[in-house]
Amino acid sequence: MKIHDAVLIPGDGIGPEVTAAVLKILDAAGAKFRWTERQAGVVSLEQEGSVLPESTLGAIRERKLALKGPCTTPIGGGFQSVNVQLRKAFNLYAAVRPVRSLPGVETRFKDVDLVIIRENTEGLYSGVENEVTPGVVMSMKVATEDGCTRIARWGFRYAMERQRPKVTVFHKANIMKLTDGLFLRCAQQIHEREYPDVTYETVIIDAGCMRLVQDPTQFHVLLMENLYGDVVSDLCAGLVGGLGVVPGANIGDDGAIFEAVHGSAPDIAGMDVANPLALLMSAVMMLNYVADAAHDPAARPVAARIRKAYDAALAAGEKTRDLGGRLGTAAFADAVIARL
Repeated sequence: MKIHDAVLIPGDGIGPEVTAAVLKILDAAGAKFRWTERQAGVVSLEQEGSVLPESTLGAIRERKLALKGPCTTPIGGGFQSVNVQLRKAFNLYAAVRPVRSLPGVETRFKDVDLVIIRENTEGLYSGVENEVTPGVVMSMKVATEDGCTRIARWGFRYAMERQRPKVTVFHKANIMKLTDGLFLRCAQQIHEREYPDVTYETVIIDAGCMRLVQDPTQFHVLLMENLYGDVVSDLCAGLVGGLGVVPGANIGDDGAIFEAVHGSAPDIAGMDVANPLALLMSAVMMLNYVADAAHDPAARPVAARIRKAYDAALAAGEKTRDLGGRLGTAAFADAVIARL
């Protein structure tokens, strides 16, 4: 495997702990990254006076690759989400959230294996809000033909390359006829013109959520706009054990950031009980990404070894407490390393 330059953002709360565990596993597996550590979130605000300083942005801009731990986002006030700022700063328009059943993690459903592809820069998360008059506020949902087309193309290409037979668009075009209607038209055009061999269906999102909790195995790739993707990806995480067992990636045409999608959990920070699996799974996605984007096919078997190792550890009951096990953060990392 080649050596790849990447930015490491440990994050807030449990972030540094899970990051340290993941780095230890990556090193043991032979993953070759040359890390430049930078800060973001509350810890960065305290140290550098900004939740997303230029030193962090500049490092990502130069290396075009980053692994990021969880960062705190205030509710109902305070600073804007670090995640949203990063996605906009680097035009990371495709959020990718694979969700699959894991051995040793008992849930209501078996054999779940789907991927949520979420448009990451438009919709209600565009941040266009204002106070019309005292007591009346407005948030604008933004959709562009370019934005809708590029995420549709990305989603269909992903399905074709990963040999996933069907793309399903979740929408609310029966109510939001212009914005969601545009999203649907762009997806339909990409399907007809470029990927006619991929099965395509559209589902109104409320009915789609009902179908998900009835039988998630009927879906393969779910394609949707920003807010819907945020909600549905967490819903799907609940089908397989929660946010602690699903990875996340934010990908653009010229770079990518891989992250744990769970919160920073400051109440358990420093206690060696946090589950590092979500960030580890994101690092596996990162390895598969550099195999393609950086033309380093040797990264793919490294990713496969890590995935096989944590699957084996989970199947043997070597789990952290959130999954019903007894291992701490560091002990889980050691269990994975022992099975590489």
